[in-house]
Amino acid sequence: MDIYVGNLPYSTTDDDLRGLFAAHGEVASARVVIDRMTGRSKGFGFVEMADRAQAQQAIDALNGYDIEGRKLRVNESQPKPREERGGGGGFRGRDRGGDRGGSRW
Repeated sequence: MDIYVGNLPYSTTDDDLRGLFAAHGEVASARVVIDRMTGRSKGFGFVEMADRAQAQQAIDALNGYDIEGRKLRVNESQPKPREERGGGGGFRGRDRGGDRGGSRW
């Protein structure tokens, strides 16, 4: 199960996040999301746990848990709806401009 962990202190590292969840079961991966421009934490991360029961136990135990005066927000990670996702590219049937021989004004 993929778990979203929000409201992390900005000083939290991947290892800190892994250690926090390891007390509740086997952690497959843990990563704090880093801003590419600043190189600093964005204050949230993701943890992957293979055992769903252990993951749910971790969510129940850590949601609202206080670290450095910040109450964690912990829940099962949900993918963004398709229209909210960034990126993409490619042709999507829109007019890309170009001279078609007529005046637009």
